[in-house]
Amino acid sequence: MSDFKGFTQEDFNIFHIDGLEDRMEALRSTLSPKLESIATDLAPTVSAMTGDEMFVHVAKHARRTTNPPNDTWASLASSKRGYKKLPHFQIGLWESHVFIWFAVIYESPIKDSYARVLKSQIDDIRSSLPEGFVWSKDHTKPDVISNDTLSDESMMALLDRLETVKKAELLCGVTIDRNDPVLQDGEAFLTYAENVLKELNTLYERTKEIQ
Repeated sequence: MSDFKGFTQEDFNIFHIDGLEDRMEALRSTLSPKLESIATDLAPTVSAMTGDEMFVHVAKHARRTTNPPNDTWASLASSKRGYKKLPHFQIGLWESHVFIWFAVIYESPIKDSYARVLKSQIDDIRSSLPEGFVWSKDHTKPDVISNDTLSDESMMALLDRLETVKKAELLCGVTIDRNDPVLQDGEAFLTYAENVLKELNTLYERTKEIQ
């Protein structure tokens, strides 16, 4: 039985708290344990799915000295030491929504090689993603781009950027509005998240094709 019983509206309202210390205290006491529980519950499935043992990392926001974080997350990656340089999965939330991502972020040394792999298979990859999946080019912003409506030219531009721009990122997954009932039911959310991650494994698998 999971410790995660669902998200509440109060969880999202934490991002209204003023001040770095007060918001961080609320994150540490309320949201971080929930996200750690979710990631811990999902880790065995993701490990079996990817063939790589997955380890849980909860965002600490340690570099922040003034501005409080506007989002937070837990990640699953194939190293105990960290996740930022590795292709990984994220479950987290902004004030407006929950996100579930596959992510290759700016610290990753495989960004350019991975972009070339995706370019060679992008039609197959995009058509395999379920309706409603979205892309992001920056994990620090809540904006997303719908896979269903993104033009081929715009998708290639995203991959060109990933290949050539040092700070570029690529994330793919889903966002779930804070009022969606699935977020209030812990068991239902974990089942939903598991299904999303299984769909995202197609992107993780492509990282293994890098020579």
